[in-house]
Amino acid sequence: MTDDLLEERSISLPPGYQPMNWFHGFGRQIGPLYEKIGTDGSYTRAFLVQEHHTNGMGNCHGGMLMAFADMAFGHAVTMKTHRYWVTVRLLTDFLSGGKIGDWVEGNAEVVGVEDDFFTVKGRIWCADRTIMTGTAVFKALGERPAKKAASA
Repeated sequence: MTDDLLEERSISLPPGYQPMNWFHGFGRQIGPLYEKIGTDGSYTRAFLVQEHHTNGMGNCHGGMLMAFADMAFGHAVTMKTHRYWVTVRLLTDFLSGGKIGDWVEGNAEVVGVEDDFFTVKGRIWCADRTIMTGTAVFKALGERPAKKAASA
């Protein structure tokens, strides 16, 4: 079973990061995932490379990096429009790898909009080392529900 995949291993999160609320479906398989939202509307998503993220050589699996890039890059559409989205195209270049214990981060920016299609340019990195770059096209869908206010 995958219950152990979401167990926190008492990691100390970098300042500003909090766990993402994605514990079902595919998020349950690739998590835990984290995010940092800036007051200026910027964002960074992240994960700590753990054993279940690795391939047979002990490196972070390319499929994990692609899945992470998809949701890190696509979040640029959410931040700009507050809408759901689906991936139309995701093109990436692998430039380096990740090892167990690496803190991997990623984000993107919207560089083009036509109708409901958003083109983004993104980067995945670990410390000062770029792991992946890419571009993607996402189709924006319906409006996301407003976040509920915290109750006192």
